Amino acid sequence: MTDAVQRLSASLADRYTIERELGAGGMATVYLAHDVKHDRKVALKVLRPELSAILGAERFLAEIKTTANLQHPHILSLYDSGEADGLVFYVMPYVEGESLRDRLTREKQLPVDEAVRIAREVADALDYAHRHGVVHRDIKPENILLHDGRAMVADFGIALAVSRSDGGTRMTETGMSLGTPHYMAPEQAMGEREITPKADVYALGCVLYEMLCGEPPFMGPTAQAIIARVMTEEPRSLTIQRKTIPLHVEAAVHMALAKLPADRFATAAQLAEALAHPELVRLPVTRASPVATVRGTRGRLVRAVGAVAALALAALAGAAMWKWLGPKPELTVRPVVRFGILLPRDAEPVGATGSTIAFSPDGSRIAYVGRAQSGQRLYVRGLDQLDPVPVPGSDGGILPFFSADGQWIGFRQGNRLVKVALAGGPVTPICDAPGNTYGASWTTSDTIIFASDSGLMDVPAAGGSPRRITKPDSAEAFRWPDVLPDGRAVLFTVFAHGTVKLAALVRRTGEVKRLQQPGAYPRYVTAGFVVLSDPSGIISAVPFDARRLEVTGAAMPLADKLSTSGDGDRNLGVSSTGDFAYQASPTAGSRLVLVDRNGSARDAGSDTGLYYAPRLSPDGKRVAVTRWADINFAARDLWVLDLVQHTRTRLTFDTTAQWPLWTPDGRRIAYTRYPDGVNSPGTGSIYWVPADGSGAPESLVVAAGQWAAGSFEPGGRGLVFSGLPSAQAKAEIWRANLGGPSTPQQILASGFFNFVPSLSPDGRWMAYVSTESGRGEVYVRPYPGPGGRWQVSLDGGTEPLWSPTSREIFYRDGDRMMAAAVRTQGGFEVGGRIQLFAGSYDRSGVVPAYDVVRDGQTFVMLQAVRGTEQSVFVTLNWFDQQRARRR
Repeated sequence: MTDAVQRLSASLADRYTIERELGAGGMATVYLAHDVKHDRKVALKVLRPELSAILGAERFLAEIKTTANLQHPHILSLYDSGEADGLVFYVMPYVEGESLRDRLTREKQLPVDEAVRIAREVADALDYAHRHGVVHRDIKPENILLHDGRAMVADFGIALAVSRSDGGTRMTETGMSLGTPHYMAPEQAMGEREITPKADVYALGCVLYEMLCGEPPFMGPTAQAIIARVMTEEPRSLTIQRKTIPLHVEAAVHMALAKLPADRFATAAQLAEALAHPELVRLPVTRASPVATVRGTRGRLVRAVGAVAALALAALAGAAMWKWLGPKPELTVRPVVRFGILLPRDAEPVGATGSTIAFSPDGSRIAYVGRAQSGQRLYVRGLDQLDPVPVPGSDGGILPFFSADGQWIGFRQGNRLVKVALAGGPVTPICDAPGNTYGASWTTSDTIIFASDSGLMDVPAAGGSPRRITKPDSAEAFRWPDVLPDGRAVLFTVFAHGTVKLAALVRRTGEVKRLQQPGAYPRYVTAGFVVLSDPSGIISAVPFDARRLEVTGAAMPLADKLSTSGDGDRNLGVSSTGDFAYQASPTAGSRLVLVDRNGSARDAGSDTGLYYAPRLSPDGKRVAVTRWADINFAARDLWVLDLVQHTRTRLTFDTTAQWPLWTPDGRRIAYTRYPDGVNSPGTGSIYWVPADGSGAPESLVVAAGQWAAGSFEPGGRGLVFSGLPSAQAKAEIWRANLGGPSTPQQILASGFFNFVPSLSPDGRWMAYVSTESGRGEVYVRPYPGPGGRWQVSLDGGTEPLWSPTSREIFYRDGDRMMAAAVRTQGGFEVGGRIQLFAGSYDRSGVVPAYDVVRDGQTFVMLQAVRGTEQSVFVTLNWFDQQRARRR
């Protein structure tokens, strides 16, 4: 116990015996205590000292006593309150069970009937309190306890007592707030002093929404971002996300979440009745949430969701036709149209390096990286078409971008930039592009500007040698250029020290203006805005003066759940008119499966989660994974999934861990830690942690750069890993001695990108991926060297792993799992190469996204569990509204 709690315990010794801490929240720490007088367990909550100092203890205690008379089967009553040794405390019954938050953390979604029952019980409790003049003000899953199947509302009146006490109006000065942003009613978020019972009705609607769909109606990386959505957006339809939800339940939740208090249920009792009696609820027919569903050719579903209710297939074609045949935007404000496109499974978008989507400048078509039998290729889909059309010759292509006139598509293929005419013709080389490419933009004067590891480059679209036009500092990276319409300047993203900000390059002078505007992947819109996105997947627009190169206003949210990656990639396309298309982040996640050499898959018994980079323990009983905290893909930690006991254990808690690797004895797991984000050069270090969770993480390799652990040497004497010591360096392979000095030693430096090192079971050979041929291929060389090298893959390869017998090397080629027969005795020799199976399993590039079972016949893979989102979302005409407001 802390000194303060020890003093409190001594002061209350004749009344309560404090046993242990149960948890801590924003306002108080709760302890399990024994009520000496009544011989019972109680929950004793102690206000944070700084909060007590601000509020004024006497006034707070006087206000909280107003809730002591609340006696209801679904309300956790107040037993006692007071002040002891300068600490303010209050006492409530100790409930054997768990909070609703604990339940949702474990199960994510509840059965519909159970969620409705819990909501009705909470509504009954709220109605009782409201009739006695008490508004809770902080309804959330943490304050709803589950005891013997019953819901009990805790902390009744605590937020009210805080708001009425002496310091309630000063709390914002300390960074504290009343209520929780995810569950705050709009009027509460705006700081209105008079909060009515309808704020509790709104909060309960948010809680029910989360019980049904797995997350609150509005998400965001900060309180400000969440509140902005609360004030401006409508929640996504429940029935789109989960078809088993009855329409009357969706309608009741929709009414509870109305922006205006006058549009909500008059009482919590009415909400409870509406959930129980469908006939009492009027189903909305003109809101954004209902969905009109039609079927295109071959039964492919196209759903149109948004501001135009019941949008039918005609809107899909008509939206594009409107651009040529409809009224001019300066004369008529066209309605905002939002719809989703479910692309065919054999051509669905795939994760790839860089942005996977581009929107033509006139907004008539999208290009994207999609699945193909060979792995991936580019597709083009007009908004007036139902089916995407493959781009000939684009196999393996990534990073699509349109020419200024929309007649060509440029993309990266292998180790070069190329282009192809949409009217037909061969793929034409533009220039060599060794290393990485981070976006490209095609000017009206037929120059292409692209971002490379060494800075921003330009090259004639007709072909030629690239020329560097600006160079980042050693601790920076420049990415995602977008040329302004007049060609005078280029917008781009600066990654530095964990921050992502907007900058502009004046092409004539070479001056770089750092605009201090947070956001990545800038795209200029002729309406006078720049579209940006943040690492959590929020798309926003900021007013922008293209002549002065200045941001002139605050960001406005456009959409959320944009699919992003830790490398700053954004699966977003924006036309010059402001129409935009994006791929949404998956909400369902993935699950572990065991796949045999013939491609037959069976469930491994894991739950569904946002998992990444599975690695099997040496005994084959456990799998270490990176688990993202939520769909924002900003926070991640290491977990261990037990394939025998079907349990999961969290090993790290600082939300910066990824890419696990077991030690040979199975006692520890190494991983990469990025405290400032993966886009921050110089911040990555390799740590390890006991695999059973018995100890804290410890530093294993500390070196400036971006690193990923590859293989331990047999016996654990050394660690082989790959990475970049700076943003401008190429990835190479290094070794750290774990039994002595930990300064890494470079063991492979070829001038190309070399990564994903994998040691043979006897430690004599190293497989790895290199770009020396112009694309990623798998090679083998003696370990630790010197010696020659042998190419293993023929048509591209990555993620190599050895078989337990050292007789095969497995690797990935797109969606294909390949096996190369090898001989390692008396030298090295590659035999035949065969495809074992193909499938839409998770892929990586930095580390293997699979592992091999000890029998050499089975593979641990991650299989996506599809949510209900369409593959691509499109928004048209949003900036028409902004033009009208500016006139």
